[in-house]
Parts: sequence; C-alpha cells; structure tokens
Amino acid sequence: MAYAYRLAALLVLLSAISSAALVEQPFSPSSSLNNISLSVQKNNITFNIVWYGNFTTIQRSIIVDFIRSLNSPTAAKGPSVASWWKTTDKYKGGAPSKIVVGKQLLLEDYPLGKSLKNAHLKALSGKLNGGSVGLITAVLTAKDVTVEGFCMNRCGTHGSKSSSVDGEAYVWVGNSEEQCPGYCAWPFHQPLYGPQSPPLIAPNGDVGVDGMIINLATLLVNTVTKPFKSNGPQEAASACPGMFGSGAYPGYAGRVLVDKTTGASYNALGLAGRKYLLPAMWDPQTSTCKTLV
Repeated sequence: MAYAYRLAALLVLLSAISSAALVEQPFSPSSSLNNISLSVQKNNITFNIVWYGNFTTIQRSIIVDFIRSLNSPTAAKGPSVASWWKTTDKYKGGAPSKIVVGKQLLLEDYPLGKSLKNAHLKALSGKLNGGSVGLITAVLTAKDVTVEGFCMNRCGTHGSKSSSVDGEAYVWVGNSEEQCPGYCAWPFHQPLYGPQSPPLIAPNGDVGVDGMIINLATLLVNTVTKPFKSNGPQEAASACPGMFGSGAYPGYAGRVLVDKTTGASYNALGLAGRKYLLPAMWDPQTSTCKTLV
C-alpha cells in the first residue's frame, strides 16, 4: 500500500486544516517518531525515471543532476546535496552505498491520457522493471497532467511495486506549475492560504521543477529510510515539513543562502554548478529536524 506524501509546508499556515496535514508544534515532530526505530535500505540503488508528458531537456537535466549529486560531493565550498543525503547514514543499517541513475523512458505522447488514476502510476512504474532489490522507479508527470488526489491532498506518493517489503519501490511526483504551485511548489510561489509573503526565487529558474525537487527529495528519503515498524505514522523527511533553513516557522522557510547574481534561494550545491533547495530531515541522533543552513 502506497504511503501518500502530503506537502504540509502550506497547510500548517492554518490550524483549521491541520487535520489534513503533518502539523508541527512548532516544527517539532510527533513524539511518536521518537518511539520508532527507522532503518534504511543498505543496497546499491538504481534510480529509473519515467517521464510522462512533455519535459524540456533542461528540466530533465535539473532532476537527473540532483540524483547524481546525492553521492558526488561537490568541489565547491558550502553545503551540498551529498551532505544532505549523508544524514541517512544515521539511520539503522546505514545509508545506501550508492544511488545511480538507471534507465529513462520518455512518454511524450501521453499513452494513458492526461488524467491519471493511482493504478496508472503503478502501471507506469512497472515499465522499467529491473527484477532486483534496490530499484526505485520515479514516475514524473508534466505540468498538464492531472493525477488522482494531486493538489487536493498530495504532491506525490511512494510505495512498493509488490507485496514484498524488500521489493522494488516507486515514487510519483507531479509538476504543479500550472495546477497548484502555491500548494506543491511553496516557497517558490505565494501560498494558497495565510500571510502572502513574497515567494523565494527558484534556484534553477523553474518554479514547477524546483518544487518537484523538494517533493522528490522528501519521497526518496522516505522510501529508503523505511520504518522499522511498518505502521509507523511518521517518516524521516515528512516529519519536518516547511523547513529549509534555521529559524523556520510555519509560513517562513527559514534563513537560506541567496545567489548574489540571480537572487535565487538555495541551501545545497550539486553537480554541474547546480543549486537546490532541500527540505529538513529528521536526525535520529539529536531528535531534531536538521537543515543544511
């Protein structure tokens, strides 16, 4: 059964809708997380991608460079994607030794139409089966594709392709640029509710794709740091919604780095000179939400 990921960064702005979100008090994960031992898959992981709909070459490279940056510390000084991912070392079993980009499939002709159901996502993920443990297939949907529950109560999801706990996993993330950027691409767009503070400038100049990076990063962490007790209510990255820098509070992403030339906000350096804004991750050693800056 897939774990539905709900981007709670905006929903925490209104206590009236807290029941539909992962709410912090304030930014303090539920005590239930402290009572759960989280383990991490300790295999080499192949990351396949199904591109459903139209993505430009630049958009695809932004996402692929992020995945490749997870295990490739940048030579530049400063917080990196790799140092962010290293927090998973602290989970039971240690971090996966390496994540590599595997196969990619472009489905630009929308073979299942532009309105997808949950069953379609799982079927699409099966198009790149690898037949081995340690495989994650990401189904990424373009900005003109609607998906069941998208923008209503989720920005993506993750689950297993089979009933086996150690079977192949899949994640889905949608591009919210045209449908709900205030919900799934915050803080790069003004929120749907609450104080309308100016949005941050997206580090790669693409609100939809930079928002996808945040959601994909969260889902990837949640997929590999699976709860040791499978019925656990919280997950490693979902436990810290809306936190990107120190001093964060509901409606404020926190103090992050700003590119002096473009004015874009980021907190992690990646390959090919890329900059990304990545979510806080639960640190099991300190029992706090850890940000890079």
